[in-house]
Amino acid sequence: MAVEVRPLRLRDHSAVVALLDACGLHPRTRGRDSRSAFAGQLRSNRALYLGAFDGPRLVGMVLGTHDSRKGWINRLAVYPEYRRRGIGRRLVRACERALQGLGLGVFAALIEPRNDPSTAFFESLGYEPTQIRYVRRKLRQDL
Repeated sequence: MAVEVRPLRLRDHSAVVALLDACGLHPRTRGRDSRSAFAGQLRSNRALYLGAFDGPRLVGMVLGTHDSRKGWINRLAVYPEYRRRGIGRRLVRACERALQGLGLGVFAALIEPRNDPSTAFFESLGYEPTQIRYVRRKLRQDL
């Protein structure tokens, strides 16, 4: 069966959490990855939150967002047994097209410093590594 890329829906929430967990992305189900938070995120980013489905099974995902100047490729995840089949590439390209449809022409992804496979993957798509340091402040630990 061919893998289909389509926007995620609220009913996909539990599959999203399972995929993030299986890929070591540590979902925060009492915070930013809760069902209610996901519902709100979908309202704001419906066309940018994309899933790859093998039949009914969610096998990959990417969450696109933007700050009105730059598109962000977030939480790209593909089940290990589905990797190296072009699914991640399709998800990123679909997200880029959706962001481009909003008038954005610059895309970025944050990658953990020691995640060399992700860096190599994005470089293969034409992304250029930068030396930007990321800092943050949380109002609550569960965010």
